[in-house]
Amino acid sequence: MAAAAVAVVRPGWVEDKRAIVNSPANITDPLVLFMPSGKRGRFPVGTPVLDAARQLGVYVESVCGGRATCGRCQIEVQEGNFAKHKITSSNDHITPKGAKEERYERVRGLPERRRLSCSAQILGDLVIDVPQDTVINAQTIRKDADTRVIARDAAIRMCYVEIEEPDMHKPLGDLDRLKIALMHDWGLKSLDFDFYLLPQVQGILRKGNWTATAAIYKDADSETARVVALWPGLKNEAYGLACDIGSTTIAMHLVSLLSGRVAASSGTSNPQIRFGEDLMSRVSYVMMNPDGREGMTVAVREAISGLVDKVCAEGNVQRNDILDSVFVGNPIMHHLFLGIDPTELGGAPFALAVSGAVHIKASDIGLKLNQGARLYMLPCIAGHVGADAAAVTLSEGPHRQDEMMLIVDVGTNAEIVLGNRQRVVAASSPTGPAFEGAEISGGQRAAPGAIERVRIDPDTLEPKYRVIGSELWSDEPGFLESVQATGVTGICGSGIIEVVAEMYLAGIISEDGVIDGGLSARSPRVTANGRTFSYVLKEGSAALTEDGPKITITQTDVRAIQLAKAALYAGTKLLMEKQNTEHVDRIHFAGAFGSFIDPKYAMVLGLIPDCDLDKVSAVGNAAGAGARMALLNRGYRREIEDTVSKIEKIETALEPKFQEHFVYAMALPNKVDPFPKLSAAVKLPPRKTVSEDGVAGDAAPRRRSREGHAARRGRE
Repeated sequence: MAAAAVAVVRPGWVEDKRAIVNSPANITDPLVLFMPSGKRGRFPVGTPVLDAARQLGVYVESVCGGRATCGRCQIEVQEGNFAKHKITSSNDHITPKGAKEERYERVRGLPERRRLSCSAQILGDLVIDVPQDTVINAQTIRKDADTRVIARDAAIRMCYVEIEEPDMHKPLGDLDRLKIALMHDWGLKSLDFDFYLLPQVQGILRKGNWTATAAIYKDADSETARVVALWPGLKNEAYGLACDIGSTTIAMHLVSLLSGRVAASSGTSNPQIRFGEDLMSRVSYVMMNPDGREGMTVAVREAISGLVDKVCAEGNVQRNDILDSVFVGNPIMHHLFLGIDPTELGGAPFALAVSGAVHIKASDIGLKLNQGARLYMLPCIAGHVGADAAAVTLSEGPHRQDEMMLIVDVGTNAEIVLGNRQRVVAASSPTGPAFEGAEISGGQRAAPGAIERVRIDPDTLEPKYRVIGSELWSDEPGFLESVQATGVTGICGSGIIEVVAEMYLAGIISEDGVIDGGLSARSPRVTANGRTFSYVLKEGSAALTEDGPKITITQTDVRAIQLAKAALYAGTKLLMEKQNTEHVDRIHFAGAFGSFIDPKYAMVLGLIPDCDLDKVSAVGNAAGAGARMALLNRGYRREIEDTVSKIEKIETALEPKFQEHFVYAMALPNKVDPFPKLSAAVKLPPRKTVSEDGVAGDAAPRRRSREGHAARRGRE
């Protein structure tokens, strides 16, 4: 039952229409029903509503880890007598607003009747509605595998043999006869057997009329080959899994180990999001909740098991035919998947429990495949640069190139790899969740109805936009009809990047990111917002209109994007200095989010350094591609293990120049670094300064060269 899969934070019992999960809660405890899911359960007085939702497996988003700062966990109490459910629900059945919730309402505002479920505690029977406008994580998931051809030398080989029948004159055991046949036909002189097979050997050989197919596992040439599965007669297919466990999404490929064919692919949201959206929130949740680690481990393993069901159904494959698997993920996902407490990764020195490659049986972590199936995890590069970055490195191969290649995986903790065949360096940079919609007033994840593309007319300052689920721009006939099912619900990461960059290109914001309030006389799109100004991207009202709410880009939103992009650029700049280079030859955006970023706007924003735009590309789920390479070829496992051991890890928190680079990178595109290749392709606006209150001033002096800055610092 789904409810049993979620970690119990406080004792309670959970029920649905089919069964009841036993637990020590009292039958007189308040009964809580969540709508529209219909899930319900009893919980002790004082249980936070958010905890009750988690126990029941009801999705309620919490970006801040339950600190009452993000506002994403909003719920509404439905009042009245619900005879069908035998519940009388009232707002009096939850605690009044506390100090944290009142502070949030004062600063950010809270719609009437809404409460923050992390602060509201249960006092009596309740019917709780989870508003659909808060359920924004049913995001668009990029799951398809790329079409590259991978040379095959898998750790699993299928070996068909004919075995000599027993003879009274040759008193040799059936297992030994099988070994002799494998040695004679396949040259396997030394063999071990998984113990579970020993009681089955005689039955299998006789069922196959003295023919059998053995699955031989040998990960490294130095290892002894091992029989991990055995079938009667001829078995001419075997499969493996390649899985990328992201903090937001999980992507899985089911692959034929014999042909390399991708039989099926699927993806899903990472259910750990309900415990905290960003990685540090999840670490914090583990630290504050004794059952936190177990709850998140169970959640991700069950999600992966569900994906196995999906790919098996799509590919018409039995779980028993899956013999090998490769998993990758960032260090915290890596640890939680393996059942390791990630607390040490929450602070310096960011110590990994295990950094090298992991070789285990799939059954060791409860993954139900073939009983002898193996599981391999790529090595982690450093405390915040994980096995996913190693997989991206394997996939894109900077260590095989002469060109200086920059690989960026944009996320709440961006992973950056820079190098060529001479040297590779790597770092992570704390960009925060702004690019995923958090910390942005109208922000949301990439889901149908989210604005993903933006253009602003520099003369009229009028915008047009496209939303996920529609191919039409907002100024084209039929747009409203095309979004009728979803409305325009918010703006996702790619849209946020484009709108800020377009605001800069249109002169709405200065290079320092300040919205020019003087433009309010020219366009009603620029509006006062307290002491600062905002830009109205989509008309509407605070309440829902026919096609969705009013969406504005505030000064605070722009600042959040500046902080995020500056952190990423500063990390990249550190790596460029370590490589003693002032330019990169090629830039690859990795990850699902990177697939939707327009290179031009990323460069205008100053998210990435100057480069020929035609050499900036999105490589999709490169981590998944790297996992597939390691699944199909043992040589790639040795290659990435060797490469990771040589990659130089840069800890941005310990680098004194990070802050300097960060400050310069707050400007659009950058305060000191030139962007000649971008300027040749895009007309950048003349530089101007705008004070924090939105008043434009004289044109700022032209940016000094770095040499000039250095000389000035020397004089000082």
